[in-house]
Amino acid sequence: MKEAIEKAVAVLRKGGIILYPTDTVWGIGCDATDAEAVARIYALKQRSDSKSLVLLASDVDMICRYVREIPEIALQLIEVNDKPMTIIYPGALCGSYGLAENVVAEDGSVGIRIPMADFPRELVRRFGKPLVSTSANISGQATPKCYSEIDQAIVGGVDHCVDPVYERDSDGKASQIIKLGLDSSVEVIRK
Repeated sequence: MKEAIEKAVAVLRKGGIILYPTDTVWGIGCDATDAEAVARIYALKQRSDSKSLVLLASDVDMICRYVREIPEIALQLIEVNDKPMTIIYPGALCGSYGLAENVVAEDGSVGIRIPMADFPRELVRRFGKPLVSTSANISGQATPKCYSEIDQAIVGGVDHCVDPVYERDSDGKASQIIKLGLDSSVEVIRK
């Protein structure tokens, strides 16, 4: 696993995009602070850049570096969570030391998940910054449940593909999505 992660990290550090297994489905990823790499993902997926992207972070400390404030309820949800959960946080930090503006929603929020599987969590930890984690499909097409279902246009459009042997960490189901407000409001977007 270490060698596969090092190869992927080297590509990410050069501004490349990768195809990799997450704790949910296969993802197309890049450095979430690199607007050019993010733009390449939107083009590859043929997706409107008005739609925000989900990010992966290695832990709560990493999330703290990219959002203004973490609602208290987020920490409670993370602690008791037993399946993949993306939390949409208000107040994403963008700019020179923050996230690329094209990963953030129009309302300034950003969806971030701490992966539950070893491979993606270690990949993000080793990279040291959040990764984009958008499903490995052309926009509007079905989300592939395994590597063999990924459209060849996606496979051929990335700079690096992680060995499918690490797919065992993925369960083929999208994460639940919960949007939080600083007032402790909770909205379930996807169960």
